[in-house]
Order: sequence, then structure tokens, then C-alpha cells
Amino acid sequence: MSALAADDQHAHKARLLRRAKRAVVKIGSNVLAGTGGLRRERVRALAAGAVRLGGAGPRRNRIDWRQAAAAVGQIGLMAAYERAFAAHDRQVAQVLLTHADLADRRRYLNARHTLRTLLDLGIVPVVNENDTVAVEELAFGDNDNLSALTASLVEADLLVILSDVEGLHARDPRLDPGAPLVRVARAQDASVTRAAGPAQSGVGTGGMASKLAAARQAAAAGIPTLIADGTREGVLAAIFDPAAETGTLLLADGDRLAHRKHWIAYALKPAGALHLDAGAERALAKGGRSLLPSGVRAVAGGFGVGDCVRCLGPDGREFARGLVNYGAAELEKIKGAHTRDIERLLGYKGSDEVIHRDDLVLLGAAAAES
Repeated sequence: MSALAADDQHAHKARLLRRAKRAVVKIGSNVLAGTGGLRRERVRALAAGAVRLGGAGPRRNRIDWRQAAAAVGQIGLMAAYERAFAAHDRQVAQVLLTHADLADRRRYLNARHTLRTLLDLGIVPVVNENDTVAVEELAFGDNDNLSALTASLVEADLLVILSDVEGLHARDPRLDPGAPLVRVARAQDASVTRAAGPAQSGVGTGGMASKLAAARQAAAAGIPTLIADGTREGVLAAIFDPAAETGTLLLADGDRLAHRKHWIAYALKPAGALHLDAGAERALAKGGRSLLPSGVRAVAGGFGVGDCVRCLGPDGREFARGLVNYGAAELEKIKGAHTRDIERLLGYKGSDEVIHRDDLVLLGAAAAES
């Protein structure tokens, strides 16, 4: 199996963990649920599935039973998270998503804005699939897939998948108990995929193959993944301790920001343009700020929410591109206005920013000077 040289693995992992400021933690159902229901002592961090938590007994495959079980289980799960985080003076919020929420551009952005706001307020979002209304059986496929999508949604620096296994082994440990644990490898390595066996879970919907698929999906967005044993006491503290050896780290080629900036700058076709004043150009190009309505002088094009637009300075030169939080018709109404006036002018406010700094890339001389 191709992997980093042993003497480089620890240093590379330590650098990555020190830089990670935002992580998505996916906790497997086998970590949280036992034959008696929810294992409350294991409620440590962000959410996994509530499907199995609706009650004990044999697994039911009918979607209506599983939706009903989810409706019951979500209450107990959130109550457990609320109590666990309250002990540390932290609030939690439940965020339920369906595949349609992330497939639709406006709903995708609404979900991202909600998660960003919760994080800015210091509230811990507990994300789960909205199984009670899903019209397909677990439309995301499993919560490993959902965790990768969530990591991309919030532009995480790291995806953590907690399961009931130590990590990825070089060979299937059920067939070869002596198979060594892979400490660091690349998510896209074909030999990593071959090392994963089929799912063998009585509670969760995925196995190691599902976790590797999620890691590859996260890697495509420039996000590395760490797979570890969620049943181990103090596992999260160990994961974020650069000196500790915990689980398997699957690296992405390139970093998250580089992937996203390249996508915005070169993969998307601009649907319009915003003419900005000198103050706004300076704030974006040199201050690392978001674009506010007050800095917009004129709007060109018929773009919608989430579209890519060109940002032009007072001299008409394009110096940046970004994804807008408001459509052209809305921006015509709020251009030049203060953020406090957005709701009065539109009748609602989706965001303070016209373009969030995470959705903006500088071009040419502006990029070189930043």
C-alpha cells in the first residue's frame, strides 16, 4: 500500500492538526446505540444517525417503520446532546437535512448560512439526515456520505469519522487479525480502496468501504479525513493531540482553500458583474473582508443566488470573482445600502454579505498583493 514515508507521517499529521480550526465529526450508530437504546455516556460530539435509536428489537427495513423510529429517536438523541454540552456551558442546535436541501442551490446556501451563523454564535450544530420525511431509503445512502457533504458545506479543515473500529488496516482484520493499522495514506490511493472490506454492521448502514468513499468525496474538496475508534475514552482529545497516534489519517491532494478558490476562479462561468466603489475594492483586495451592499455601485447581468459574478473596481478592471448571496434583482434594491437596511428594503434578510470572503477569490495583481 502506497503511503507517506514513516518518518514523515507524524510531522505531516501534526502540522495538519495544528492548522485545523473547523472540523466535522461523524459518529457512527454503532458508537452511540446498543441493544438497550442510546449509550448516553458516549455522547461526545457531533451527530450520527437517529434511525436505530427509536427503539430496541430486530432491524426493520420498511421505510415507514424507519421514518417513525427516526422521529422517536431524534428526541432522545438531541436531549442527550443537550445535556452533555450543557455541562460545558455550550448550546446545541439540531439541523436536519435531506438530499434535496443540498441539491437545490438556494436551499444549499440557506443551510450553509445557518451552519455558519450557529458556529459564529458558538453553538454546536448536530447534523442528521431528515429521515422522517425522506421519500427514498436514506437518500444520502448513509451518514458517512452526509458527513462528507457537511464537511464541504461548512468548508471544514478536517472530517473526523468515529466508528467502532480502530481505523483502516492494510488487510481486512476479520480475515487477518495481524493486519497492521494504516496510520497515514492518501484517500485517492487505489490500494487504500482495496484494503476496505464490505459492511458488517448490525446498527449502522455503512462499513469501511463507505467511510473510504466519504473520505474520497471529502478529498475532492481538499479536506482530509481521520477515521478512529469512537468507543475509546477521550478519543476526540487524542485525535487533536498532534503527539498522539490515533486512527487513520487519509490525506487530500492540495488544501481545501486552494480547491475552492481554483473552482470559483476558473471552473465557473460568471453570470454577471458588480461594479464596486474604491472602499469596497480596498476592503476585499487588501483587508480580506467580505463584500457588503454598501460597496456595490451598479449591477450587471441577470444572475441568481449562488451564481458566480465578476467584481470590478472603479476603473472597470476585474480584480475578483465570487458567489453571490443575492440575485441581481435583489441587489438592485439594496446596492449602496447599509446591512441594517436590507430587511426593510427586501422584506427579509438572507445574509449581511453580498459575497462572503470564503466565496471570493482575488485575481491578477490583487491576488499578488494580498
